[in-house]
Amino acid sequence: MTDYFEPWLKYKHPIVRQLAFCIASPNIIQHLPDELEIKNRFEVHDTGFWQQQYIDFQTRLDQLDHDPTPLIEFLQQLKSTRLGLRFEYLFWFWLQDEANQHYQLIQHSIQIIEAKNTLGEIDFLVRNQATKQIEHWEVALKYYLGESNLQLMHWYGLNRSDTLLRKLNHFSKKQFQFTQALDFKIEKRLAIMKGQLYLPNLADLTVLPSWINTQHRLGQWGHHIETGYYRLQRHEWICPDLEQSSPVAQWWCNGLYHNTSTLQFYMYRQAPLVFSFDINA
Repeated sequence: MTDYFEPWLKYKHPIVRQLAFCIASPNIIQHLPDELEIKNRFEVHDTGFWQQQYIDFQTRLDQLDHDPTPLIEFLQQLKSTRLGLRFEYLFWFWLQDEANQHYQLIQHSIQIIEAKNTLGEIDFLVRNQATKQIEHWEVALKYYLGESNLQLMHWYGLNRSDTLLRKLNHFSKKQFQFTQALDFKIEKRLAIMKGQLYLPNLADLTVLPSWINTQHRLGQWGHHIETGYYRLQRHEWICPDLEQSSPVAQWWCNGLYHNTSTLQFYMYRQAPLVFSFDINA
């Protein structure tokens, strides 16, 4: 598939491009894998949902691209350099912004405490203005490299003990265990998993697992050097800047690379250290 919905590429300011990506990009999975053992059921939004959220927020994004001050000031609350937290704060800005007419943000980052013990934390508690339902949202920015036959257990994060399977199990068993928060009954649970999946070079695209969202651009990974790629800065893992941020690579080190001509992403790893990246680590 070569025709992707990638409207974030039209914006000039890096932080607005990142916000547009957070809103418009589809989840990296399009449904829960059959291999996943479900304890507490949850859902993922379909691609059309995110496209509509972008369309309805587009005027506000255009305004921010002209003057990003409100967005910049909001993110100044964030003291950490972790991209996972940056992603979460971008989502927070969108949900609390008055231009977002679809959701009322009830609260962000709710600790669930029982008898002085912290049982867990809820990323976002929101009211769906159309259905009037109370929804629990968990957000994650993820980068996984597929190996072997690309089945669920073979997608690895920065620490190889952190797999896509483990993250989905954590959603089901831990993060979505709660039935109420702040005296609200939780009526729907939704996981927002954005970022990118990387296929090994020469992977057969006709035999991808059905849960992989092919409406999302897939990257490649490997330990050999490609031509025409430049290395992305850390914040560009969310979305590359409008202007190329470094020269075309002559010397390669582990990291994410981008080709402005093809818009392809390549995750380079020195053999035999075959890892991928979990920005939330």
